[in-house]
Amino acid sequence: MAVLEILKYPHPTLKKRSKEVERIDGGIKRLIHDMTETMYGANGIGLAACQIGVPQRVIVLDVSAIDPQHSFFAMINPEIISQEGEIDHEEGCLSVPDCFDKVKRKEKICVRGISPEGKEMEIAGEGILAFALQHEIDHLNGILILDRLSYLKREIYRNKLKKEKRSVRLDSEKEEKP
Repeated sequence: MAVLEILKYPHPTLKKRSKEVERIDGGIKRLIHDMTETMYGANGIGLAACQIGVPQRVIVLDVSAIDPQHSFFAMINPEIISQEGEIDHEEGCLSVPDCFDKVKRKEKICVRGISPEGKEMEIAGEGILAFALQHEIDHLNGILILDRLSYLKREIYRNKLKKEKRSVRLDSEKEEKP
């Protein structure tokens, strides 16, 4: 059982497409367990394996705090098989801290994948479940919330990060001087 570090933008792993899981073994089950602990430890509702530096197509989700009719699940190699409608939804991301904005998403989706037990599974969702599924599958495809924002909002966030890094660097330089 381990709470792992969540990679933050602009880490390059977050921008790469994750690989299909070929075999469900003890390593994948341990990964799912660690991802679950990490997601709960960060007060998240979803996490993709690439967010902890493992570029494999695995997600964990638990939207029950927002929508009690849904409970925790993990899915391997998820793919959207149907979608309909469009809606703007306010989102945030554990890998893109302090970035909250409206993102255009499909209103209803159906996702097919494999359970940790190796059985095919399908999940149909709308509302927060649909948004969270799309968000995590985006991660598996190397797409971040920033990629779904306007150019201007993306640049504002990037400039804010640069400013914070400069500030941290200047503070550490001041501490080093006697």
